[in-house]
Amino acid sequence: MTTVASQDFDSAAFLRLGTATLYEASKLNCFLPPRIRPVWAGAAVVGRALPVTTGPADNLPLHIALELARPGDVLVVDGRQEACGYWGEVLSAAAAARGVLGLVIDGGVRDTDQLRERGFPVFSSSVAVRTTVKDDAGTVGDPITLGGVPVARGDLVVADADGVVVIPRLSADAVLAAGLAREAAEAGYLSRIAEGELTLDIYGFRPAGTD
Repeated sequence: MTTVASQDFDSAAFLRLGTATLYEASKLNCFLPPRIRPVWAGAAVVGRALPVTTGPADNLPLHIALELARPGDVLVVDGRQEACGYWGEVLSAAAAARGVLGLVIDGGVRDTDQLRERGFPVFSSSVAVRTTVKDDAGTVGDPITLGGVPVARGDLVVADADGVVVIPRLSADAVLAAGLAREAAEAGYLSRIAEGELTLDIYGFRPAGTD
C-alpha cells in the first residue's frame, strides 16, 4: 500500500526513485536513524513534514498535531526513543480523516495489524504496548533535529522499505533532478552488467596494472 501526497512535490517520482537513490543523489545529511523502520511490509509515503516533539511517553502532542495538520502532511515525531504506544489505530483513523498521510516517529507504536489493514503508513523505532500520559503539550510545527537531521515544517519526507529521508523544501527540485540522473545512469550500468561487464570496470574501480 502506497500513499502519495497531493501537493507541490512530484510525489510519484520521489516515491519511484526511493530513499536510497534520493539520499545518494542529494549529497545531503538527510537520512533518519535506521532504527526507524516501517511497521508493516509495503508501507511507503511522500509528504510534507510536520515536526513534533513529545515529553517522555507523552502523546498529547500527537493529538494536538492532528488539529494543526494540513492535508498532505506527514508527522515527524521526536518521541525520545521511548518504547511505548504513542500511536495506534484510533490516531491513525483520526489522522486519515484530517488528510494526514503518515507517521514517522522515533518512539513506539502499537496496533500494527490494524495499521496495516487500514493502509496507514507508519515508521517507528519500536513496537510497544506500554501506555502513555497526556501531560506535556510538547511542540508542534517548530523545527526539530532527529538523529542529527534538521526537520522543518514543509520539508519533503520520503519513507519506504529502505528507510526515511527528509529533504529541505528548497532543495527538493534539485534533489529530484539529481535522482532522475542517477536513475538513468544506473539503468545504463544494469544494461552493461547484463552484457557481461564487471562492476570493477563500469565504475572504474580496477586497480592499476590488474587488467
